[in-house]
Amino acid sequence: MADKGDFGWRIMAGAAAFAGGFIAKKAITMAWKKSTGKEPPSHPESPEVALTEAIGWAVIMGVGMELTRLLVTRAAAKQWAKGTGELPAQLKADI
Repeated sequence: MADKGDFGWRIMAGAAAFAGGFIAKKAITMAWKKSTGKEPPSHPESPEVALTEAIGWAVIMGVGMELTRLLVTRAAAKQWAKGTGELPAQLKADI
């Protein structure tokens, strides 16, 4: 069974990742519109969407979302360590 600290960390990290993902999707969509002049594909898996456009959207969205998740989780871990005096157990390096 997870202890209170583990549960608290999971809530904090999940909330940070959710908020970061929401903001990242908006920012990536806006950047796509600005750079291509059109809306991003809503269904990139559709054969009606050009393969290059579908792959481009998938790569940009995948990298952008994962990078955002990484950065917000690291920022949340820093705040967690500030408040508790140590990193969450899941993030401690196995040295």
